[in-house]
Amino acid sequence: MERKVYFVGAGPGNPKLITVLGREMLEKADLVMYAGSLVNPEVLNYTKGETVDSYGLTLDETTKIIADAVDAGKFVVRLHSGDPSLYGSVIEQMEELRKYDIEVERVAGVSSVFASAAALGTQLTLNGVSDTLIITRPAGKTLEKDLIPELSAYNTTMAIFLGTQKIREIMDKVRCPKDTPVAVVFHASWEDEEVIAGTVEDIADKVKDAGITRSAMIIIGGVVDPKNYRRSYLYGVAQEPL
Repeated sequence: MERKVYFVGAGPGNPKLITVLGREMLEKADLVMYAGSLVNPEVLNYTKGETVDSYGLTLDETTKIIADAVDAGKFVVRLHSGDPSLYGSVIEQMEELRKYDIEVERVAGVSSVFASAAALGTQLTLNGVSDTLIITRPAGKTLEKDLIPELSAYNTTMAIFLGTQKIREIMDKVRCPKDTPVAVVFHASWEDEEVIAGTVEDIADKVKDAGITRSAMIIIGGVVDPKNYRRSYLYGVAQEPL
């Protein structure tokens, strides 16, 4: 009997943005353990199996539930928001499951950082504006010190996860100019998606006025309000195939 669990990226929120393979896994599943409010409940409509919300459960408890289901011969999916490789804590889960001789197969998902770019109608790398994307998060319970000041000094595109509640603190310590464009995208791709645009100087006040305190992506950099970019070489002149 195959002893395997599938870690699936649910995508950023819109149920149509889960991958075809991810949806197929949900359709086959006897048990789906999902990451609480981070996963749009509509995504769970793809499964007829049992669903378990992992919010409030310890790692030992989630591992035991999955292991018991695998022992019973069930097809098990661990459903993460976005893509599991970004702030998904998957390595520690995989390590615990190995103690039960359970293999993990990963199914990639669409990250909310890409859904945020779509909501903004922009691109995260733009010729003449930013050729680099930095993905990071602020310090918190599981991170003693962050590198936001140092990283922001590169004056490139920054995507900050898990930072909405600390947006004023973040804006106070970034080392880019105060007029640098910033956008906060709440629930990117969900039906209640909301975009707040501003600058390093005023975005914290705008987010506070909007009442947004969680589940939002912070994008900092010129790509938020693209100006003075250069056309891509790809479309600029006739060239040999890449």
